[in-house]
Amino acid sequence: MATGPDSPHASTHVIVFANEKGGTGKSTTAVHVAIALAARGARVACLDLDHRQRTVGRYLDNRAETIKRTGSALPMPRHATLSAQTEDQFEDLWHSLCADSDFLVVDTPGRDDPFARTAAALSNTLVTPMNDSFVDFDLIGQVDPETFQVTRPSFYSELIWDARKQRARADGTTIDWVVLRNRLQHIEARNMRRVSDALVQLSKRVGFRIIPGLGERVIYREMFPAGLTMIDAKEFGGMGLAHVAARQELREMMAALQLPELAAETAPRAATPSSPGPVSDVAA
Repeated sequence: MATGPDSPHASTHVIVFANEKGGTGKSTTAVHVAIALAARGARVACLDLDHRQRTVGRYLDNRAETIKRTGSALPMPRHATLSAQTEDQFEDLWHSLCADSDFLVVDTPGRDDPFARTAAALSNTLVTPMNDSFVDFDLIGQVDPETFQVTRPSFYSELIWDARKQRARADGTTIDWVVLRNRLQHIEARNMRRVSDALVQLSKRVGFRIIPGLGERVIYREMFPAGLTMIDAKEFGGMGLAHVAARQELREMMAALQLPELAAETAPRAATPSSPGPVSDVAA
């Protein structure tokens, strides 16, 4: 697949959320990033590569139903789920979503997957969410059991390192690899400090950035059936202190991602009840 500056969709900034472990809040974070960008006026498309779980696809389907049911003018990205078996089908869907999009947000399965590897190699921003746990840290690096000093990068880190080198050789693009500390507890603990120290050590060896993500809050799970996000504050009525804190977390995460600004300021492209639904899935 062409990815260089002369490719037809070179202006689309691709954000890929990838982690081969589940339970890190990957899909919830991907949806929030997509909606936050759409609320700013960006043209956003989403691609869910996990046809089994289909969390992002279901989340946005729920959102489309809420728009239809309530008539609310919520920002709504185009979206599709890949159920293809061939590279040609994957490429066709990828290009259809990139067409006329400022951003493509891709959610990958919580397992090794060939299309997820391809998406990571095509990304501009590669986001690896993880919880503050050495179980999650093991995906990207190994530590000494007594000193908690990093002993070596993991296979996954080496995989991303190779993908970044290949991309740089192919078209000169630098993949910005971001490790996002998600679902953080709100009480400082010794384990959190140890994981934080290990991340800093490993980041210097394999070249990723570390940013704060979304906290562990019940509100994120409660919003899923309606497809709502913390962007949609007016839809849940009064906001408590926890909601205000969650919105601040989201603002800080979006700033830390350092995504490109839109070329020109535009009014948010909110959906309407007559807006088209998701683009068609690619059938196997």
